[in-house]
Amino acid sequence: MIKTVKGLNINYVDRGEGELFVVLHGWGSNITLHEHMIGILERGYRVVAMDMPGFGESDEPKEPWCVDDYVDFLLEFLKDYNADKICLLGHSFGGRVIIKLCSRDLPFEIDKIVLVDAAGVMPKKTLKQKTKQKIYKATKSIYSSAPVQKMFPEALENLRKKNGSADYNAASPIMRQTLVKVVNEDLCDLMPNVKAPTLLIWGTLDDATPLSDAKIMESLMPEAGLVTFEGAGHYSFLECREQFGRVLASFMKIQL
Repeated sequence: MIKTVKGLNINYVDRGEGELFVVLHGWGSNITLHEHMIGILERGYRVVAMDMPGFGESDEPKEPWCVDDYVDFLLEFLKDYNADKICLLGHSFGGRVIIKLCSRDLPFEIDKIVLVDAAGVMPKKTLKQKTKQKIYKATKSIYSSAPVQKMFPEALENLRKKNGSADYNAASPIMRQTLVKVVNEDLCDLMPNVKAPTLLIWGTLDDATPLSDAKIMESLMPEAGLVTFEGAGHYSFLECREQFGRVLASFMKIQL
């Protein structure tokens, strides 16, 4: 289904009946990867999952967004539902949006939260990483100058490809700027505001949002508990699909 939110065409699904349960995907992902968990959740809830702006079949923002812009979008999207109480699940970047949402003055109560390999903790850079970043910024400044651009038009793009992450290189210009805004925001100070009962599900081998992030979240969120899947990575909900389904159903009191 498609609906227009903030002037953008948004692809979404709306299935099941009961209390509203909102599913938010991770960066570079879309709702198709969450089909299994949606199938479980719709047994006890009305499940809404959307391709967030810039992903899947939804339009991308007209200008670079930060996490707060995605929170504003989500609140606008949910207005039509007039829900008094909702549950939330966020994977990776979707978790960022949920953490930020919990610090807002909301028109609804958050009943339960599930964060899966969620982002929000800014990693500390090593001296080597800091040095590399300084060299990159200095080189980028030189390559961006008009004379160098004229003489070597491909130099800046080649530098970006060499130094950018896979997510950064795969993104459009607007979404690259959005990614930079998103990843450079540390949400640890906001985590005590995540006061609803919160289930943290993590892969022990997650190298994008490491298990240490989960432990920080568990310590900062008043009602959080952590479940780990041994040997799973950043997409633990796919790698341990059946185990994930059982844990999710138990937390949400859904009969499988």
